[in-house]
Amino acid sequence: MSPSTFDPAQAACLDHLVVVAASLDEGSRWCRRTLGVEPAAGGAHPLMGTHNRLLNVSGPAHPRAYLEIIAIDPQARPTLPPGRQRWFDMDDEALRAQVARHGPQLVHWVASVPDIAAAHAALAARGVDRGEVITAGRPTPFGLLEWRITVRPDGARLMDGCLPTLIQWGERHPCHSLPDSGVTLLSLALEHPDAAALQSACAAAGVQGLLRAPAARSPSPRLVATFATPLGTVTCATLPSENRP
Repeated sequence: MSPSTFDPAQAACLDHLVVVAASLDEGSRWCRRTLGVEPAAGGAHPLMGTHNRLLNVSGPAHPRAYLEIIAIDPQARPTLPPGRQRWFDMDDEALRAQVARHGPQLVHWVASVPDIAAAHAALAARGVDRGEVITAGRPTPFGLLEWRITVRPDGARLMDGCLPTLIQWGERHPCHSLPDSGVTLLSLALEHPDAAALQSACAAAGVQGLLRAPAARSPSPRLVATFATPLGTVTCATLPSENRP
């Protein structure tokens, strides 16, 4: 199923993977070295003061999916209200230090849901504070991209990045204009010390069916993404948190 025929209103789907980099140039070098391809141009997020480059990784397992390489834009100042932090823990000093030390890395995933308000409420009913549902957007050569997304005021990912951020797109999706990259996402696996709680939260949000297997119990939280690439099969995994006790 191609991105142009995929109907996001029918079901939840894995939307994109998040790779945080200190700069977009570093992120692009990581992409060429790791996946064997050059990422496409993305855009800027004025609200967050970030910008990105994108890679279409759609395939049979995940028919409308992309990889986002994201960095803080040194030329921009976020328009967030005072006291709020950027998404994906990008203002977290420990994560910044880890990226500076080890380079760009997979840190999170985002799930597209047909009714973000309902999924958000279902998580809240189970005591999971996924943050607020905010409206964001960015201009593109093909028109304005608009979406609604869950972001906590502190910008935190949950369950060490294993519990996805939720997103609901407007009329357009990045994959509509992204070229075929030659890279396909084959699978995403989640590992966490409290795998049962992670599985329960994913079920509450309606995204438990997006993974090939249930979350696995592991001493260290980890996302493991496997890709088919021009370099062969490549696995990318999150690094252990260096500030973990």
